[in-house]
Amino acid sequence: MARALVLYTTKTGNTKKIADFVAEGLRFSGATAEVKTIDQIADPAQLEEYDALILGSPTYGAQMMGEMKEFLEVMSSCKLSGKPGGAFGAFGWSGEAPDEIYDYLKKECGMDMAGDALRLKAADIEGGMKMAQGYGREIGDKIAG
Repeated sequence: MARALVLYTTKTGNTKKIADFVAEGLRFSGATAEVKTIDQIADPAQLEEYDALILGSPTYGAQMMGEMKEFLEVMSSCKLSGKPGGAFGAFGWSGEAPDEIYDYLKKECGMDMAGDALRLKAADIEGGMKMAQGYGREIGDKIAG
C-alpha cells in the first residue's frame, strides 16, 4: 500500500486542520497517510521512505513560517525527484506560503506536483474541508498511477 506523509508547521492550529483533511482524502484514495509536524522529522532522509509528500505552512508576513523555510533547505538533498507532492496552508490576508512551498518542491526537488497549491482562508477552514480532502485524493490518485 502506498504511503504518504503530510508534513506541516502551524502557529494557531489552522494548518493542522488542513493537514488532517488532506490526510483523510489520501486515505479515501486507498493510501496510508501519516500526519506529522516538521519537528517530528529527525533526519530528512526519512522523507525518501514515503511515496508522496505534502507540505504545509501558514502565511505570516506574506511568507511561509521560518521553520518551514529552513526545513525545505535541509530536505533539498533528499532523493525526491518524480515523487507525487503537494503544498497547502492557511492564511488571513494573503496566501503566499503554499505557492512558495509548491514552487520549491517542483523546481528544487523535482517532485511531480498536484495541479496547484491548496490555500484556505483561516476564517473558513471547516468550509474548505471537502476541498482539502479532494486535494489529498488527487495526490492519492497520483500515487496509484
